[in-house]
Amino acid sequence: MQSAFEAARNGDADFLKTWLEKGLPPNLQNTRGDTLLMLAAYHSHTEAVRTLLDHGGDPDILNDQGQTPLMGAAFRGDQATAELLVERGAGLDVAAPGGRTALMMAAMFNRMDMLNWLLELGADPNMRDAGGASAADAARVMGAAQTAARLDAVMAARGEDATAD
Repeated sequence: MQSAFEAARNGDADFLKTWLEKGLPPNLQNTRGDTLLMLAAYHSHTEAVRTLLDHGGDPDILNDQGQTPLMGAAFRGDQATAELLVERGAGLDVAAPGGRTALMMAAMFNRMDMLNWLLELGADPNMRDAGGASAADAARVMGAAQTAARLDAVMAARGEDATAD
């Protein structure tokens, strides 16, 4: 099975397709809870992601760190993979046990295009992590001034406060 995880990590869509058609479980997880889909998404292999989704890969399975494939794509700023995941049913506001979302990941790592796209799709900037921090708060902690300012502006336009209480 290790070769399947390597194929996902390396973006070998043909290998994955062959083995999925032979019965490889599309939601197979490694010892860290990463699914094949998580590895392909995190490493920006859109075609491997497509293959896994075509064969029943679940875009909302959390790994042991509480991350989804969409969070991985948001962290990387990989728009093509993120779009495919959302198109195939990935939840915008699926939260890790600690409360982190894809929007928070985009904010924390100053992925402005990703952040704007997630906001346009309706990602909720009001969500808070387990510590009460918003996406704007998380961005500020990470020194991501652009995304923090953008989220502050979005919240101000709504008449809301983006900072933790």
